[in-house]
Amino acid sequence: MSIGGNWDRRLSRKTFLGLGGLSAAALTFGSGEALARRGRSERTAGYGELRQDPGGVLDLPRGFQYRIISEEGKQQLQGGKPVPSDFDAMGAFSGRGGTTVLVRNHENSGSEEFPVIGENPYDPVATGGTTAIVVDKERKAVEQYVTSSGQSTNCAGGTTPWGTWLTCEETRNTNHGYVFEVDPREPENALSKTPIREMGFFSHEAAEVDPQTGIVYLTEDDFRGAIPDSPEFEQIGASRVSFFYRYIPNDRSQKAGALQRGGTLQAMAIEESPNYNADLAEPGDRFEVVWKNVNPEEPHADAEAQGCCRFQRLEGMWFGGGAVWFDDTAGGEKRYGQVFRYLPATNTLELFYESESREALDAPDNLTVTPWGDLWFAEDGDDGNRIVGITPEGETYVFANNRINDSEFAGPVFAPDGKTFFVNIQNPGITFAIWGPFARRNAGRQRQMAVAPPPKHMTPAVSGELAEAADRYGMSRLEAAAYERLGVPLA
Repeated sequence: MSIGGNWDRRLSRKTFLGLGGLSAAALTFGSGEALARRGRSERTAGYGELRQDPGGVLDLPRGFQYRIISEEGKQQLQGGKPVPSDFDAMGAFSGRGGTTVLVRNHENSGSEEFPVIGENPYDPVATGGTTAIVVDKERKAVEQYVTSSGQSTNCAGGTTPWGTWLTCEETRNTNHGYVFEVDPREPENALSKTPIREMGFFSHEAAEVDPQTGIVYLTEDDFRGAIPDSPEFEQIGASRVSFFYRYIPNDRSQKAGALQRGGTLQAMAIEESPNYNADLAEPGDRFEVVWKNVNPEEPHADAEAQGCCRFQRLEGMWFGGGAVWFDDTAGGEKRYGQVFRYLPATNTLELFYESESREALDAPDNLTVTPWGDLWFAEDGDDGNRIVGITPEGETYVFANNRINDSEFAGPVFAPDGKTFFVNIQNPGITFAIWGPFARRNAGRQRQMAVAPPPKHMTPAVSGELAEAADRYGMSRLEAAAYERLGVPLA
């Protein structure tokens, strides 16, 4: 095999990891222009074209309606304090009398106008925390109250199979940077003010529990360094690095408080490729992974020292159909985002989707698996004011567009009965209830999504001649296509 050709900036930026094995399969294929056209055309997928809201708030497909059920500063919590700001991730739980109880994060860090100060705070001077909204059958808020307080920068989190909410601090400040368990039925109890220290001190993003094993998966959105090719990177010279973790609890009884009884924190790694940069992954690439024990007091540094799999900025996560879905908001060639899935049953990681245009998907953040099996993302990019869906067939579509301002959507979640979609706008904080002709619940389609092949338009075309050369050199079709696109002849 002779090696020649021109080495573009992508190669110098990523150093191509020595031109071997996993690295050669890394480069992104397909036309950005074609994907941009695809993004525009697929606005008719899903539930059809968006209709402009005469009220100038939310554009939705025909047949859908919305109601604002909570607004920062304009309503009061139980006890008289105003609803605080910086709405983020949410969980939905069944309440009494057919109600839905939403538990909502507030990503407050200390300088906000409406601090979350409850009666039993973890840290009396910290302004983050969670609130609850009780929503009746008419999709109207009948009560709002503090569920946990005294935390900082409560970003994402996740529901547990036993009916509690794991709220995650996206910070590494003194005494903050932990996961807390919140019980909406017992607001501000002792559990809500006790950090689960064994789950790690780092800049947390999301948490999801595998109901079969009780293992908790965790994403990290580390704020140190900068995105490669950005002006900040030129000044700092250090790339952002985040890791994907799991927590194996000692007590797997799956009940409130069990996670506090200790456990083992581990970070994902690819044994044959230490320090593997997930930016290099190609949709369809699948890797067997290993898990390395890390020190919960400094898991980030420990994961880095052990050569664990590196991501840019991990954000939202959801467990559905047997797969753990998570996204990297700044991953990929164009930095528009990547969508990964991890299959616990086979212990494999796969890049499912990489956005090649802002119109297809722009910086995915919080995500959910819909009751009928599609993936829905809240965007956090320059134009990050949409809810974007991906079907098991790999089609993308837009479900909602925020017309109030450029603030991001956050906290997408469905009511337990699947008939109402709840979502926030972060600033100014607004929580919406949205309903209409949603598809019926389909657990089979959720499982189909978990094993669906990556979108075909993201897979490179491989000629018969190239496939023959790949077989001759014992490499995959993707590796061969990567060499060909770089101008490296396989002779």
